[in-house]
Amino acid sequence: MNEVIDSLNISSQVKPTNQDIIVEYTPNSNVVSYNYTLYKDNEIIETYNNTLEGTTINLIETGSYKIIINETLNTGYINTITSGIYNVDKEKPKINLSGYTLTMRKGDKLDLFSDVSAIDNFDGNLKDKITTNYDELDFNELGLKKLVYTVTDEAGNVATKTVEINVISPFMDGLVYMQMAIVVLLVAVIILLLTIKRSLELERRISKFSIKPVKDNSLSLFDNFMNSYQKLVFKISESLEKSVFIKRYSAHFDKYLPLTTTYEKGLDFVSSKLIIGFIFVFIASFSKALKYTVLSLHEFIIPFSFGFFILDIVYFIKYKFYRSKMENDLLQAIIIMNNAFKSGRSIVQAVELVTTELDGPIAKEFEKMNMELKFGLEIDIVFERFAKRVNIEEVTYLTASLSILNKTGGNIIKVFTSIEKSLFNKKKLNLELNALIGSSKIIVYVLFLVPILFVLLISLINPGYFNAFFTNPLGIILFIFMLIYYILYIVIVSKVMKVRM
Repeated sequence: MNEVIDSLNISSQVKPTNQDIIVEYTPNSNVVSYNYTLYKDNEIIETYNNTLEGTTINLIETGSYKIIINETLNTGYINTITSGIYNVDKEKPKINLSGYTLTMRKGDKLDLFSDVSAIDNFDGNLKDKITTNYDELDFNELGLKKLVYTVTDEAGNVATKTVEINVISPFMDGLVYMQMAIVVLLVAVIILLLTIKRSLELERRISKFSIKPVKDNSLSLFDNFMNSYQKLVFKISESLEKSVFIKRYSAHFDKYLPLTTTYEKGLDFVSSKLIIGFIFVFIASFSKALKYTVLSLHEFIIPFSFGFFILDIVYFIKYKFYRSKMENDLLQAIIIMNNAFKSGRSIVQAVELVTTELDGPIAKEFEKMNMELKFGLEIDIVFERFAKRVNIEEVTYLTASLSILNKTGGNIIKVFTSIEKSLFNKKKLNLELNALIGSSKIIVYVLFLVPILFVLLISLINPGYFNAFFTNPLGIILFIFMLIYYILYIVIVSKVMKVRM
């Protein structure tokens, strides 16, 4: 900071400054000794006595300073010198606003200074000195505008406050009717649910004294809803089937079909993802409508993306458990088949035995194999179809072994015993490996989630904090680079942590 150097001033007042003041005093030849007293805001803060050399007094803090010097002359006379007032003002004025966010319709006029005031510790009321960037803003365009209030005190301290003004269309009054319609719809749904609840209570009371039909074909409310939902999904799937790109994309979801009875093909997953995405957009639109605003581009993309990919997350987790259960039960199925071979049973009988002894995903797969064998398919084809469905490396080895044994002959018990030992050792090694890298995996998952949780937390505290990433061209470029960097980070760390057996 620059410093103002001044000799001892005896004027009545010194103009406030936001810089440091250095006051220099040099006694003349007639002065034998002197002392000075430094006052700040009428309180003594420093005294200095009996010196013949000059002195330098530094005034660096905000306040009103005054200096009194008593000179002892060689004649014995005491001469008193009183300085003027040195005003050091480093405090910015305070701008008071009634609110930091406003909504106005396009074409309306804005009263800039009705609820705005500015107070300074030295200059008092500075409302008349407040300026804005109003002339630089175009309020004929829809969107978010930043109105900046600026005020400067006499010392040169500058204070600013920003008000975000959302300019909306004059047709936004239609949102009021939309809100009323949604509220009426919600009330109707609540009344319907209460009516159904009351009907169910009455049914439970009356059912004790009535005879139930032998066959009840009535559907519950949830079943009716799911049937309507399935019909909508199937209709959308018929439209999407014309796109080659979407059909290729939907092939990734075929592996999830054993996990659900709602969908019949991969395209149904894509249709459901679109429906869920638009449901999230509708919820976001409703929440924005309550504030008389509309969704911006990024406010549309974020909820739609979240809804679109939430199904992937759910079925990815379910598929992980499904695969883990199947891989764990596969060893038991091999043991049961090997024991069946040792007791002299055939492959068909061994497959049938697995269906009765086990349950879960592997039992369902063996039930399919057993049905295919009963329909007359050859053993090689049945196990090849099984290997394609489950896509497990050990099943591929098992299929190849059975195919060779079926064509060339051999000791099937020794082959299955070898496969059993191999699977057992691999499972044991997997458990040891998971125990060793378990803590590292937790650290990696935490590192994956920290940026997302940080963004969500900041967005909750200050919803407009990240707007610059979507409203500014440079912000959009930076956002794309950060997204690419984050994805590369996840891919690289996942590759490093992955251990192939």
